Formats: sequence, structure tokens, C-alpha cells
Amino acid sequence: MGKNELTNMIHATLCPRAVLIAYTYEGDKKYFLEQRSIDGKGKMGEGHPVTVEFMNELVRNYSETHGSTPYGRLPSNLLYADSRKGSEKYIWYNPPQKRMMYFVSGLEIENAEYNLPGIIYEARESQLDVYAYKDDRPDRETDLYAAPLFNVTGSSVCLGSARIEKPRDMTYLNLLEYWERKFWLTEFSHLGGHGNPTRSNLVLVTKAARDKPFDLGELKSLRNLKLKDILK
Repeated sequence: MGKNELTNMIHATLCPRAVLIAYTYEGDKKYFLEQRSIDGKGKMGEGHPVTVEFMNELVRNYSETHGSTPYGRLPSNLLYADSRKGSEKYIWYNPPQKRMMYFVSGLEIENAEYNLPGIIYEARESQLDVYAYKDDRPDRETDLYAAPLFNVTGSSVCLGSARIEKPRDMTYLNLLEYWERKFWLTEFSHLGGHGNPTRSNLVLVTKAARDKPFDLGELKSLRNLKLKDILK
């Protein structure tokens, strides 16, 4: 959710549209629920019995809105977490490793495992940014570089073809895995708007990293950005 959208929601007037009324007989613990609509003048309309389908939909919508706050053990690679509604932001890293990568046929790069530098992820509600770094484990002073990957402009990811459902059990670990799967299971298809994120042609750089460690000399700096600059 953007800042302007959140501001508009805060200042918007909430208008009642319906009420649920619970009835019970004296001495009886069973309830009868009735739904009444409310018109533009605040007047309640005719009552209707609440159906099982209505209650299921109500619970489902409430769960989707309020049940997505992560919980549980903090993964060792999680660097920052803000779970406040409207301000969600999570930052974590993967050390240098091999990754299975998928490409559209037009790039003429084989689907296979490739060596990568360290990758830092910054996830918000519906946005993902990725950065590269040169160390095994980042600290606050670690320099950030453009991720040597397709589908990325600057640091902003174009989330494409992968259709990954959010986990029902929203632990921190499941949340990070969800974002990583959403990114890495998407086919890499195009250069970002800034052209090659590496000093040489990205296709050639990627192919060279299949059987050899990634060439860190290919990384491009991102405006002298450091990890501490995004940890806020």
C-alpha cells in the first residue's frame, strides 16, 4: 500500500453499511443472527437471517485482512522486520550460492543452476527489491550492488509468471520462502529499464557463472548505497 493510499484511508469517513444482531432466549445459550442493511441516512432496513455462506465469507475476509501477520522463530538470515499494518517491510539475505534459474527461450540460456553473489531481499506488501553484495555475511556497512539478474530495474523486481499462493501458516520462515519462490520460480525474460546491470553483457555473465564462481568484478554500484541505508 502506498503512502498516499494509506493517508487517504486514515482521513476517509467510515460509513456503516450493515449490522449483525444476535438474539437469544432467556436461559438458552443458542443464538440467532440477523443481518440488517443501513441506508445512506443511517436507517436500518428489513432483517434477514444470516446464512452459513455469509458467515464463511465474513470469516475468510477477516482472516485475509488480519491473519497475515508473521510470527514464530526469527530466521538467522532475517535482518529487519516491521509487521505493522500498512508499514510491512522485511529484509533478509542469501549468502553466495548456486541457484536453479529459469529463462525464456529467446535468451538462449539453459535452465540450470548458476553461481550467484550474495543477494539481499527487501519485501513490502506487494513489492520486492533485490540487491547484490560481495561478502559472505552482510553487516550495516556492506556495499549494495545491482543484482546481476534479468527482470530487475535498479533494485525493483518485475514479478512475472510465477503464481505462488501466500502460506496459510504465516511464520517468518514461510514468509521469506514465499517471496523467494515468487522471485526464483519466475522465468527471467528481459533486461530492466537501466540496461545491463553488469559491466559486461548479462547473458554472457550468467552463462559464465554456470561452472565457475560468479565474477564479483562484474557488479555495478547502486549510488554508493549501503545496507544501513535500507535498514530503516
